[in-house]
Amino acid sequence: MTMDSAPARHAGQGGTGPAGGAGVTAVRRSATAIHPPRGPRAGQARTAVHPHRVRRRDGVLPLLTADALAAVLTAATLPGPALPAAAAVPIALLLAALHAQAGLYRPRLAPSALLELPALAGRSAVLWCTAATVVAAVDPVRALGWSVLLTAVCLQAVLACAGRGFVNELRRRDRVRRPASVLVVGPGAGAGAVAAALHGRPEYGLRPVGVADTGAAEGDTGAMPVLTTHEDIRRAVIQNSVRHAVFTRPPEADERTASLVRLFHDHGCRLWLADPAGTAKVTGMRVAHPADQLWGYAVQPLLPRPARPLERWGKRGIDSVLALVALVAAAPVMAACALAVRIWDGPGVIFRQERVGLYGRPFTLLKFRTLRADAHESATRWTVAGDRGMSPVGSFLRKSSLDELPQLWNVVRGDMSLVGPRPERPFFVAKFSTVHPGYEARHRMPVGITGLAQINGLRGDTSIEDRARFDNHYIDTWSLWQDLWILARTAASFFRFRLGGS
Repeated sequence: MTMDSAPARHAGQGGTGPAGGAGVTAVRRSATAIHPPRGPRAGQARTAVHPHRVRRRDGVLPLLTADALAAVLTAATLPGPALPAAAAVPIALLLAALHAQAGLYRPRLAPSALLELPALAGRSAVLWCTAATVVAAVDPVRALGWSVLLTAVCLQAVLACAGRGFVNELRRRDRVRRPASVLVVGPGAGAGAVAAALHGRPEYGLRPVGVADTGAAEGDTGAMPVLTTHEDIRRAVIQNSVRHAVFTRPPEADERTASLVRLFHDHGCRLWLADPAGTAKVTGMRVAHPADQLWGYAVQPLLPRPARPLERWGKRGIDSVLALVALVAAAPVMAACALAVRIWDGPGVIFRQERVGLYGRPFTLLKFRTLRADAHESATRWTVAGDRGMSPVGSFLRKSSLDELPQLWNVVRGDMSLVGPRPERPFFVAKFSTVHPGYEARHRMPVGITGLAQINGLRGDTSIEDRARFDNHYIDTWSLWQDLWILARTAASFFRFRLGGS
């Protein structure tokens, strides 16, 4: 277990925020002044908006259907003893998992089934070798020979390529007929060049409606309206039903560009990163996904790591099971803690406090009370460490992190996860969000009992800016294995009885 959030050394400067502006259609050439964000009223947290559910014309269902049909048709046309009909479903599911692992369901601006053929053939070989092994073990009479196995691999790859090509062609025609509105985000001429390429190539299905200029210098963007304030960009997104945003440099390049990611995400926009400067070509460095391009510019989707539904469900399932097991195992310890608090500090064993969770939603966090009954822990008081109202029992519970055990029930209820950014009180969320860049972005992920910041010693009187950086790095690189690694590190530190507190 880790200790709750604690006082911080408030390092860092505030980011940029919305400023008032005129209409969307006005062309702006002046540099935008950098201002600190206008924060919420003191004591009131800014509630994060859950991203809108926008129906995608380029969703994964058509590709999943094409892949599943290819697998079923291949299984049905194999020579020799037929595979059992019940094998079709697990084969199709395994194929979908292999393609997802290879990134074959990622959104693309210029998809090509032929370019994907090597990946399709490789996954087809893995699929049918696995199927042949299982069939030979379960029913040797139906064992697939080498010739049959080679036929299955080739046929599967060809059918999947043909099906994906058909889906891509239908999507291309639909995009030309019904282009989606897009904003190009970036400074100066680079953003203008990308906007011009989109305007002149309707096959990409993106109709540029403006350039969100994030630079301080003037640049030629052609006839495109230039939006220089946060409020103008928000209006453009709403008025033009913008569904895509193309960044011409990484969003984390500066605070102003990074602040727009949340705006687009809240309005259900799909984000892309283009390379108008040709950095990869100049330096010789390879881009992450070189297969996709926008009229010669390397382009890749910007996908939020926590948006992977299968792994998120897996995370939730692991949380529920482990939390229930931990509650049962820790029941005697929790009963002893509750009895000690009741005897030493009086009635009211459980302490309840409002905290901010996923997407800024408040919830009630549970802890063992560590202050005497006549003491009060305020929602705006930063720390109670060293408080005279803390009894020896309360001090022991805090130093040993045993006061956090009731939060296992928060995990079972779904308020929290075992691993994630530590939840904070609404007053301090509002305060830190206006001071520390990236603090509000921590709420992209369910909050947790422990986290990457905590296992790196960021507990007690440590920097909030450092904690936010570790939390956002955890979210950006999140995986189930990383969660298990953090839990193992937490358990090791707990048994070493590392002292700390909030």
